Amino acid sequence: MDRLLAGTPLRSDGALTVLALAAEADVKRHVLTHRHTDLKDEFYAKVRAQGRVPDSERKLRAELKKTKERLANLIEENKRQQAEIETFARVVNVLTVENHQLRGQSGPKRAPVVALRPAPDTDS
Repeated sequence: MDRLLAGTPLRSDGALTVLALAAEADVKRHVLTHRHTDLKDEFYAKVRAQGRVPDSERKLRAELKKTKERLANLIEENKRQQAEIETFARVVNVLTVENHQLRGQSGPKRAPVVALRPAPDTDS
């Protein structure tokens, strides 16, 4: 533990993790995480007391930051799509009303259908 905290590891990569601690102590990881949890907790307490953040926590914080950014982007996208949906709903409602009105007309009251033709070409 002291070698890791001093930054002079002999058997590990020097990361401030339980895995590196187990390697330095020449024991299997599960020994620290299951049998000697007090040593694991003491190690992390000493790491924090030095004002350092364990690598595992640093990775989790980075992942949390990315996840929060992604969530914010998805919330904005959701709001934009919701606004589009509301606009499309209004358009559908207007078209439904117009369609109903057009189908309700009979005989000469019916609006004439005008075919759209391209304007004559004046360049010739």
